[in-house]
Amino acid sequence: MKRLVVIGGGAAGYFCAVNAARMLPGLQVVILEKTGKTLSKVKVSGGGRCNVTHDQQNVHELVKSYPRGKNFLKRALFQFSPVQTMEWFEQRGVPLKTEKDGRVFPRSNHSQSIIDCLDAEVEKYGIQLQLHANVQEITNTGTHWALKIGGVEDVLIADDLCIACGGFGKLEQFKWLESLGHKIVPPVPSLFTFNLGKHAITDLMGVSVDNAVVRINGTKLIETGPLLITHWGFSGPVILRLSAWGANLLAEKEYQFMIQVNWLGDRKEQQLRTDWSRLRDQLGNQQLGDKNPFALPKRLWLYLLSAAGIEPGIFWSKLPAKPQNKLIQLLVSDTYVVNGKTTFKEEFVTCGGIDLAEVDPFTMESRIQPHLYFAGEVLNVDGITGGYNFQHAWASGWAAACQIAKDAN
Repeated sequence: MKRLVVIGGGAAGYFCAVNAARMLPGLQVVILEKTGKTLSKVKVSGGGRCNVTHDQQNVHELVKSYPRGKNFLKRALFQFSPVQTMEWFEQRGVPLKTEKDGRVFPRSNHSQSIIDCLDAEVEKYGIQLQLHANVQEITNTGTHWALKIGGVEDVLIADDLCIACGGFGKLEQFKWLESLGHKIVPPVPSLFTFNLGKHAITDLMGVSVDNAVVRINGTKLIETGPLLITHWGFSGPVILRLSAWGANLLAEKEYQFMIQVNWLGDRKEQQLRTDWSRLRDQLGNQQLGDKNPFALPKRLWLYLLSAAGIEPGIFWSKLPAKPQNKLIQLLVSDTYVVNGKTTFKEEFVTCGGIDLAEVDPFTMESRIQPHLYFAGEVLNVDGITGGYNFQHAWASGWAAACQIAKDAN
């Protein structure tokens, strides 16, 4: 009986394991997870709701959301796109819903629905799950794979091996994979928030703006979307997308850089100056602190007035030119010095990993070692926030499973 061993009990590892077992009846499948729990990122992603995928049916458009690996991943996505992902889960009793921004979640709004579905597949196909199984050494004997697991004297033998252990934050954490002969692209964080130190705006923690434009000064990096003020700085989708696209560049800068925030979205300064006379006429007898014509959160509006040196009790018609100009500037080009980053341990995503040139993009099989496969974040592929990283996990896990089943027949 042939045996597939999957290293990693996350989304990609589970998906490779359950689909290979389904496609190849009689295949013995073992999942090795070094921690005491599986599907940890599935559990916490999307605020505990699990952002399963993104509803983008055009693969050529879909891959534009992957800062690294888009051309490589395209082959797998044509085999297993978000459409197939949604069908797969719904056919197994998990109704899904698509939100306005394209993110897809279980209708239950609980990630446990996805976890229960995957666990049920593991049980259905008799897949063996070993927790606290820390793989320390992998040897290719010429006919099979021999895995040495910490604390276990016996060596685990596999005919096929799929590595889906996720990403690592440091290059030395990939050392146990060096025996496989693959190059490792040094990892750096890909999704993180921006720290501002003890800046006054952090007193507004919890305040969010639905459509801000954020630019990283001195670069071409610019994104639009929801921005959240936190007690350490800025977060939200617009910041996370910037961090993904700028992962390598911002690491080189040691996370010291300046950003420019347009709190009014794509509204340009000249347009705002043109509209200002009309606003003064319409709101002349009202106090600035009471009347905010830009639909900004009140706490943010009062903060911007203070930063411009404007008393909230002043009337629109009495606003002097100098503080007026300062307020206009703050609304459309507010600048901040970023001093560091914050990553969320559970949802930590890196770029870097196994060099894609050494992996077949159609099958996820190593070009160096036959019967060796990779899936998920261990590869040098990463997407922006919004379900893209899980779609990579499903697609790469599926492609590996298909080839494993095909080879065995």
